Amino acid sequence: MATQTPATRALSAAKITYEVIEYDYVQGQDKIGLHAASAIGEDPQKVLKTLMVLVDDRPACVVIPSGNSLSMKKVASAFGGKSAQMMPPDKAERLTGFHTGGISPFGQKRACPTAMEQAAMHHDTVVINGGKRGMMVRLSPADAMRAAKAEAHPLCAE
Repeated sequence: MATQTPATRALSAAKITYEVIEYDYVQGQDKIGLHAASAIGEDPQKVLKTLMVLVDDRPACVVIPSGNSLSMKKVASAFGGKSAQMMPPDKAERLTGFHTGGISPFGQKRACPTAMEQAAMHHDTVVINGGKRGMMVRLSPADAMRAAKAEAHPLCAE
């Protein structure tokens, strides 16, 4: 049995079906999401990374394909704000209760508004961080949105 995390506990409490996938997390990777996709042999467009941002200085969570980059203009628009920027890692860790490289949109210590990349929602399943480094969960995009109380928006740079 895989280690339970706040993320997997939140998914179980919401009665959402998910599969745990564990891999050897390598510290210091530049592109954590792409490393995870490669390690588990999954399409990077289906392996989604969780990023914490500030929209008009208010925390928000975005989930996008691991090979894509955020458009801060689209992120600000998705949350009805004027500007967006990446949240400093130490603030993201305090807010979510997760370590960077293991941040999940599920079971965060302090829930904040969440958006998922609209284009990623057409897959049968997506893979998202399960709340610790080296642990992912596979689930349907609809279940991921429901569990994270997320909305789908275009978030990625062209």
